[in-house]
Amino acid sequence: MFKPEGVHVAMLTPFSADGTVNETELRRMVDFQIEAGVHGLFPVSSCGESIHLTREEKIRMMEVVVDQNRGRVRVTPGVGSSQPAESIYLAEKAKKLGCDGIVIAPPYFFPLSQEMIEKYFEAIIDAVDIPVILYNIPLFTQPISYDVVKRLSRRKNVVGMKDSSGSMVDLMHFMDKVRLAREETNFLTGREETFLACLMAGGKGCMTATSGILPEIMVGIYNAWQEGHYDRARELQFSILLAVRAMFAMPFPLGFKVALETRGFEMGPPKQPLSDAEQFKFETVKARIEKIMQPILEKLNQPTMVRKDRP
Repeated sequence: MFKPEGVHVAMLTPFSADGTVNETELRRMVDFQIEAGVHGLFPVSSCGESIHLTREEKIRMMEVVVDQNRGRVRVTPGVGSSQPAESIYLAEKAKKLGCDGIVIAPPYFFPLSQEMIEKYFEAIIDAVDIPVILYNIPLFTQPISYDVVKRLSRRKNVVGMKDSSGSMVDLMHFMDKVRLAREETNFLTGREETFLACLMAGGKGCMTATSGILPEIMVGIYNAWQEGHYDRARELQFSILLAVRAMFAMPFPLGFKVALETRGFEMGPPKQPLSDAEQFKFETVKARIEKIMQPILEKLNQPTMVRKDRP
């Protein structure tokens, strides 16, 4: 059964001026990221603003990514929802489209106990016949406890977990709980800052937005680690941190979309209108991101594409 490893892209979503998904840019992104050497694509993601997408848009994104991918890398769309029925529906669509697996985050909005979170996962996992990647993202949902992850790892179609807590403490305990249960679940970090640390601790890869913005560097970290060139891997890891801090200085995920625009992609207007104060900050941080990205792209022998018409 497929198990995720390597560099997976948590895909951003490009929008047209009318707010619909820009399929032309989405296809260009797929090709760009695959040609840069990534191992998987995660559309309908949290950084891809899946919360703003309709059911039909989510399914259409899966269709476009699978079609453009043409079997080159693994495709694992997000199917998280506020209740199991919707997640099951999206998971079944993903399977019919030929996706390699699905990513499931805990329910959002209503606070739930760990027991209810576990039941949510169980209801989906038991209803679908497709590899499942658990997704811990306490930035937007309730965190999953170590013991819930341990118990869920015993189900045969749970093949991996993406941990976006940003905490190496949590990641280590997740991995240890599963290890003591004698299960084999592949752990991926959802925070680009901890990629090398995750690999050194026994993790199998990453699933991050930066993997789609600077795939050459993220793949470079992975390859250097595999080859035992740890100094090189560490150098590459540090090389992205300034850009990541700048990207997080904007309302998420606008900073990441600005950075991707420096690679020549049109990401469109923000889904959430900016206040006057936020608009001023946006312009300031946008200029900073472009300045930070310029020398990085020069090292990659890529021109910086600076757009003047973003909002």
